[in-house]
Amino acid sequence: MTDKELANVIFPNITKTIEDYEKMYPERELPEGAKVTRFAPSPTGFVHIGNILQAVLDYYLAKNSGGIFYLRNEDTDTKREVSSAVEKIMDALKYMEMLPDEYEFDGSVVGNYGPYVQSERKEIYHTFIKHLIEIGRAYPCFCTSEELEIMRKKQEAKKGRIGYHGGWAKCRDLSNEERIERIKNGEKFVIRFKSMGNYDRKINYEDLVTGVIEFPQNDEDFVIMKSEDLLPTYHFAHLVDDHLMHTTHVVRGQEWLPSVPKHVELFETFGFKQPKYIHSSLLLKQDGNVRRKISKRKDPEALMEYYMEHGYPREAVIESLMTILNSNYEEWRDSNPEANYLDFEFDPKKVGTSGALYDLEKLDNISKNLISRMSADQVYDNLVHYTEIYDPEFNKIVTNDPDYTKSILNIERVQDKPRKDFANFSDIKKGIWYMYDELFDSPEYEWMKITDIGEIKNILNTYIDEFYSESDTSEEWFNKVKLMCDKLGYASNMKEYKQNPDAYKGNVADISTVLRVALTSKSQTPDLYQIMNILGKNRIVNRFKDIS
Repeated sequence: MTDKELANVIFPNITKTIEDYEKMYPERELPEGAKVTRFAPSPTGFVHIGNILQAVLDYYLAKNSGGIFYLRNEDTDTKREVSSAVEKIMDALKYMEMLPDEYEFDGSVVGNYGPYVQSERKEIYHTFIKHLIEIGRAYPCFCTSEELEIMRKKQEAKKGRIGYHGGWAKCRDLSNEERIERIKNGEKFVIRFKSMGNYDRKINYEDLVTGVIEFPQNDEDFVIMKSEDLLPTYHFAHLVDDHLMHTTHVVRGQEWLPSVPKHVELFETFGFKQPKYIHSSLLLKQDGNVRRKISKRKDPEALMEYYMEHGYPREAVIESLMTILNSNYEEWRDSNPEANYLDFEFDPKKVGTSGALYDLEKLDNISKNLISRMSADQVYDNLVHYTEIYDPEFNKIVTNDPDYTKSILNIERVQDKPRKDFANFSDIKKGIWYMYDELFDSPEYEWMKITDIGEIKNILNTYIDEFYSESDTSEEWFNKVKLMCDKLGYASNMKEYKQNPDAYKGNVADISTVLRVALTSKSQTPDLYQIMNILGKNRIVNRFKDIS
């Protein structure tokens, strides 16, 4: 029995050839130097921030070069697939404003190189696998999971390399007659790649990040097609898809580096040009005195939903990830504060190789700076969009009077050093809720030095009856507060108060704090004069009356 006859027994309905598919998926017509990248997560659950790190670089490489960024749904691991995962992937890309040029979602296909869902490409994979069997570079393996476990334990006992290689590859040298007979008898089998490598020999592989790396040749006959669903493994599927979709650059985590020898041998066996690989840093978290890999089980910030639910601006997330992807990005950003990140010149040699610390505090600082530079209109639009999804009740409040909300958001914004109160859009409610009567209901007042309610009411009544005017400028307002201090026995001059504190009941800061807390319940707020202007006389009077 020939290898070709064996291939026909295993794949009797496969009639197309590799050449047929290469004609169906011709070279892309793109400018010279254009890069084709793919975001190819597995739909096995939540979108990890590490996935988005890679997607940001994929998107950057394509858009910076006039190329193509496409989404490929790598759903060959059917046991771990989660039904809502694809929607979560698309939601994350929409949130990041990194929609692919080509994708398949919700019944529609955009692009000419699909299907973009691997489970829909089974016939294509079988064509390539059939070719390997025909040329004697793949074979069916009938080893059961129990037999493989026994083999593994024997290897461990002998302190040898774990894997299906050399003398351990018991199905490698079966005759084709025996293989066909066992197939016809209904025995389950996987398809394994037949390696020609020698582990004692080395290959030199040039990685864009680390440069030339020396690896032992692959000698493992690894699985390329599973028995349960007849779908390929990652190793084989990515070879076929990246070849036919003409992927030029693959961004993936450093955990894939040990797989390089397998991929090199696969590409060489087919004579295909291998894409260039960028192995990005693992994201680490400082946990006490230990740095460890960010975990989606332990760390809420590991999941992309964390950033969406908190309302971080997508630009802030991108900026924080770009600082991880290239060590000179922050220096470039300081010199180009208004530039689009796509204008940055990425250098793979400046990608870290020892793991990168992902710091939420750093993200918060980036985000605070970003939001502080937005206009009140921009903050309002973002807040409305965020609350539509995550806080509908607050959305109704802030949209009831847009001009009123915008005036609140504009407090201390249009100045040389705008306030940096908000790290994300969920922070805004916590920072301005007291400006809305609907939310200002029996608050807990943060009285500071002056706590006697009788004295507090005396200060408030005196202010309203004798010193308040809606038409006052900021300077006039503060001068009147100082005049009230003199009348009520408080120091209007801080220098005089410090020289002789026992001569006064308190000082102008204490009086201002009473006004502030009575109106907002908080002892620390943005500019009190602007708050009072926005609240207006009726609200001020009503809130003063509520103090008891």
